[in-house]
Amino acid sequence: MSADPVVLFDRVGRVYEKGGLKVTALREASFAVHPGEYVSIMGPSGSGKSTMLHLLGLLDRPTSGSYRLNGTEVRELDDDARSSLRNRSIGFIFQSFNLFSQLDVVGNVEVPMSYAGVPRRERTRRAEALIEQVGLGHRRGHRPNELSGGEMQRVAIARALANDPALILADEPTGNLDSATAEAISAMLDDLHAKGRTIIMVTHNPELGARTGRTVRVRDGAILDGAA
Repeated sequence: MSADPVVLFDRVGRVYEKGGLKVTALREASFAVHPGEYVSIMGPSGSGKSTMLHLLGLLDRPTSGSYRLNGTEVRELDDDARSSLRNRSIGFIFQSFNLFSQLDVVGNVEVPMSYAGVPRRERTRRAEALIEQVGLGHRRGHRPNELSGGEMQRVAIARALANDPALILADEPTGNLDSATAEAISAMLDDLHAKGRTIIMVTHNPELGARTGRTVRVRDGAILDGAA
């Protein structure tokens, strides 16, 4: 592919210290994700999937190697710069939704835009448009405890799109949903990909992984295949 990658890992490693011992969670991982790709990361428990997700999402720092996100080398950024880059460049979709219970649907979708300094009127306009896009216009004033699991995940998808990010990171996005609702959310992700969104999804579900264009398989902290 000719376009510069959205994600470029070059021999990225992560070592943790536990009880005086060093534990290698990720070892010299190298892979690239280009604009418009839909990539799944799969592997058994303890394989390094979560470590990769945290590094990709700027929620953790590598101990070695280089990570470029949308052209920016992130390893040496300070905390404020990392937070700013994360907020404007990455949209997160979590298994447990991670919605603010005190905010209604519109308020939850507005949160990333608030951090980005988008004026209130523009935040509300964009949030309501995204809520309509995910089919929840009739629920815009409801709080999370008034929504079903599928509706909460739709809110999370709308929130992930709020700042028009270069990358969407989805962590087991259907893990807490029944099969019918999971299929509906999977179809929404398929549609986002069809519209050109770049998506990386961590999943243990082979059926969901098969819907993506490429699967990166990890085991024991190493990438086995799918890196390119």
